[in-house]
Order: sequence, then structure tokens, then C-alpha cells
Amino acid sequence: MSSYGFWMISLALLYTLALIIVGNVAKRKANRGEQYFVGGRTFRWWTVAFCITGLFSGSTYISIVELSYLTGISAIWYGVAETLQVLLIALLLIKSFREKLIVTISGLIGDQFGRRAKALSGAITAFAFPMWSVATAIAFASAFHVFTGVSLSLSVAFTAILLFVYLQSGGMWAVAFTQTMNTIIFAIMFIIGTVAFFINPGISGLQQLAAEQPNMFDWGGAGLQVILVWFATFLVNVILAQAAFQMALSCKTPEEGRKGLIVAEVMSVPFILLGILFGLSAAAVVPDASLGLVALPQYLMEVLPAPLVGLFFLGIWACALGWGAPCQFSGATSLGKDVGSAIFPGASPEQLVKYTKWSLLLLTGLMIVFGFLRTEQSAWWNVLAWTMRNSATFAPVVAALFWPLVTKRAVIGSLFGGFAAGLTWYHLSNWHPADFFLNIHPVWVGMSVNILVMVLFTVAFNYGNWKITNSRSVKGAAVLAAIAVLLVVNAFFYESLHAAGVVGLTLFLNVLAVFIGSIIYIKPKVAEASVQKKVVS
Repeated sequence: MSSYGFWMISLALLYTLALIIVGNVAKRKANRGEQYFVGGRTFRWWTVAFCITGLFSGSTYISIVELSYLTGISAIWYGVAETLQVLLIALLLIKSFREKLIVTISGLIGDQFGRRAKALSGAITAFAFPMWSVATAIAFASAFHVFTGVSLSLSVAFTAILLFVYLQSGGMWAVAFTQTMNTIIFAIMFIIGTVAFFINPGISGLQQLAAEQPNMFDWGGAGLQVILVWFATFLVNVILAQAAFQMALSCKTPEEGRKGLIVAEVMSVPFILLGILFGLSAAAVVPDASLGLVALPQYLMEVLPAPLVGLFFLGIWACALGWGAPCQFSGATSLGKDVGSAIFPGASPEQLVKYTKWSLLLLTGLMIVFGFLRTEQSAWWNVLAWTMRNSATFAPVVAALFWPLVTKRAVIGSLFGGFAAGLTWYHLSNWHPADFFLNIHPVWVGMSVNILVMVLFTVAFNYGNWKITNSRSVKGAAVLAAIAVLLVVNAFFYESLHAAGVVGLTLFLNVLAVFIGSIIYIKPKVAEASVQKKVVS
């Protein structure tokens, strides 16, 4: 083991040990369900800000470092898309979700549509989260591999076990403390990385890189399809961001939660800009690496002494913790609390906490298995996780919030149909992370089927209980116009859209417009009758 490996491992172990000790102290506060799952809903705005920064900004930083090494400054759009997502959650959802005391998305579905829907959505959601955890843990594992020679798979296993030991203790209290401490480590990482930049390559080095590879400074270098997918995925994820909701909804009041999310927006800016700077620096100094996350430790080894490199990668470890810990905890909450309560409806809060801790062990095992199956492709796990979770739960969540006509049968069919369609399309794409069947991303196929099954099942199996209203609202007219325009665009510009790789997105937008139109125009008869009765009286 090199001196770089010694410093990196020693600092990571010491830091994690300190967090584990504090987590056991937090255990005293987490002895009941509400305390364990949402911190007793007592978090102030700064705690929410630290939590969201560690969750989204840490994972975004890792993605941007990798993307900027490969595609240059166009990686900024990934950060902009993520920032827009958090802003929309703060402005549109945090108040209503906090007032409803929502803990998980699968719990929201189950409360509205019954135990079977809760069990199915909870299981799908839970098994998606270890995939996201693996994708981010690969960043730390890559440096671990470069410095020590230990395989990436074993490095991911090491990460998973540390996460498990830590999260077993204090639940959401432990996550909140982790994110607060991680923010301090992030600042140290940024200072060290900036020093490394000015040592080599410096401003002149970036100017030389721009002359040799001008494509690295092209704002659209990542490709239109990829950039649009970033924005569309994050926008769709606004109502599905369970780990973010679980932390933000632990706030004392909706106002505290909203303020924390907005402050987290401001705190995300250095992660985006410095992630691009460090990725470009690695590209200038180590141009021949296949992965940016491998090039980064190689670059720092050339310009900094071992202790400083160790501190920098303690920041990468903090990013892995900042994303992986909430993901594993939120997934375990869906499996332990939601699936557990669906199977055992009489379970006490203490029993649900116990089920969640067992679920953490199971998801840790899955994370390790995933790490051995396909460690070298973090993008692959991200695509699979998005496809699984979003293809199953998007329409049911929208229905739970906005369409009371939907039946339990329609929700179960939607969960199964979207999930199966997304994975089938991914299979037809030979499980490739970027080269998809018919040049259509599987998540658009899965979510489109998810919506269509729900609408068709609701209309067909609820026949006689609904009627089409004569709505003359502006939003109704706008939706009808959007449906018409999208149909024309898809019909007349299909070839161009397909060549650009966005035909799947435009087709999904068409289906989404139909879904919104159905919610506006197809109403329960009983509800209308009751309204008329009130008007007469």
C-alpha cells in the first residue's frame, strides 16, 4: 500500500468511527418510530440545508467531476437540472407534504390505495436505492483501488458495511449529523482541490486544453439527448425524491423546510463549479484515463503530498456517505416500515423500527452483491434504478395527490405494467447504460406504460362511476392544446426527433399531457352530485 492509500484509509476509518460513536449517542433519541424515521420532525432550517446539500450536491459533484472529465463544461447542465429540482420541491411540495406528515412515497401510495399497493411500491422503491448507493460509492472505491490495488468490488463492499454499521444506530438523527459534518469536510476538499488546480494545470493549462480540445468548452458537448434527459429526469423526480422528502419533511415547520431547501440551493453552487474545474484539471494533466473518477486520484497524486490527497478523498468519502446513507436509510424505511406494515398491519412503531434495521442489513447485502456484479459502470446502476422506481411509482403518486377517481386495481396494474415495461425495454437494449433500443431511454417507455395502464384501467373498470366534465378553465384548454401540438410534432418530425434521441421524451410528454387532461376532465359522478346538492341547498 502506498502512502496515499495509508492516509486515505486512515482518515476515512477515523472519520467514520467518529460518526458511528455519535450515531450511538443519537440512538437515545431514536427509540420510537417517529423519532427514528423523521427525527421527531424537529429539524431546523439549517439541519435541512445540510441534509439536502449532502444528499444532492455531494452526488451531483461526483457526477460532474466524471462528466466534465469526459465532456467538458457541458456537465454544468447536470448541476442546473438538479438545482431546479430542489427549487421546485421547495416551492411546490414541501408545505403540502409536511402538512400531510408524509414519510415515504410508497407510504403515500399505500395510505391512498391499500396494503397491496403499499407492499409492491415499497419493495420496488427499496430495491432501487442500493443501486444508487453503489453508483456513488464507486467514486470513493475508484480512489481506494488506485491507491491500494484493492479491487473496486471489495472497495464497494467496504463502503456498504461502514454504512450499515453507522445507520443501525441513530436513524434520521444519525443521517442529519452525518450531513452536517460532511459539509465541513466538503469545504476542506474544495480548498485542497483549488490549491491543486493553481499548482497544476492552472489557468494557462486550461487555456492550452481549450486550444487542443475546443469541444471540452462547448456548452452542448454532452449532446442534446443527454442534456434533455438530465432535465426531464430531475423534473419528473420532483414528486418522487423520497430520500429528499424524508429529510426535508423532518423539519419543525413547513417554513423551516422550505428555507432549508432554498439555502441548500445556494450551497450547491460551489459543488457544480468546482466539480467542473477539478474534472477539467484532471483532463489536462491525465488525459488518457478511461474514467474521470480514476483520473482524479492520479491527477492529485502528481501535484499534492499524501496527507493532502488523503484529506481531499475524505471529502469524496463524505460525498459517498452524503448520498449513500440517506439512500440506504430511505430504502430500508420503505422496506421495513411500509412493506412491514402492509404485511403486519398490527405492528407497533418499535416493531417497524426493528423491521427497518433488518431491512438495512438486507439492502447492505444487495449493495455488496451489486458491487460484485457490475462495479465499473456507475451509470448502468443509475439507469436501472431510475427505470425501476420511476416506471412503477410515477402515475400512482400523481393519482394519490390529484385524481380521486383512480381505483386500487388501476394502481396495482400501473405498478406492474410500468415496472415490467421499463425492464423489458432495458433488456431489449442489452442492458447497455447509454445505447438504448430504438434510441429510446427505457424510463420513458416504462413511465408511459405506467400512465396509460392507470388511465385505461380507471376508465374501463370504473365505468359508470365517472363522467366527462365541461371544463372551460384555462389550464384545461392549455392541456388540450399541448396534446394537439405534441401529436403534430411527433407525427411530422418523428425522424428528426429520433435522430436527435429525444423521440422517447416527446412521446412521454404526449402521454403525460393525456394524463393531465384525464385528471381535469374525467371526474367522479358522486363528487359532482354532491357539489350540485350543495349549490341547490
